[in-house]
Amino acid sequence: MATTSSKAPLLDDLRTEQAQWEALLADIGEEHMTQPGAAAEWSIKDIIAHLNGWRRRTVGRFQAALRHEPSPAPPWPAHLHQDDDVDEINAWIYAANRDRALVDVLADSRALYQQLVETLGAFPEADLMDPARFPWLEPSDLPLTGAALYGHFHEEHEADMRAWLEKVRRGRAI
Repeated sequence: MATTSSKAPLLDDLRTEQAQWEALLADIGEEHMTQPGAAAEWSIKDIIAHLNGWRRRTVGRFQAALRHEPSPAPPWPAHLHQDDDVDEINAWIYAANRDRALVDVLADSRALYQQLVETLGAFPEADLMDPARFPWLEPSDLPLTGAALYGHFHEEHEADMRAWLEKVRRGRAI
């Protein structure tokens, strides 16, 4: 993982990550994104909505930190606690998005990325490089890098999406 030592490389790294994400989505093709089976019963759209749910929380936390406010409540119901109920949170995100149009889920993904870039861009550089500034981040997320901010995608979903892409390329995605 690349280490960033200033805000400009961090924002460049984020742009690179987003470009790679968009390239993967373009390779998969919107015509295939609603077909189940990309990750168990989930479609590519479901994975995108899932990532959006978690990114929405991350963006909210950074926005609150920028305003020197406490982290906001997560977007899922209060009775779900991240450390204990990840599967239930994921099920809630899935249920909340399963009937949404692909175009809306993709628009959310792009809007959340833009909000993330704008929010991080508004921080003083010293804040972004201060590991104590964002106490919710895991040590593996520090220093802040584009790869760390896309870590959940890379660690949990990229392999499934790339495998799905290979099925699409071989004409075997159903």
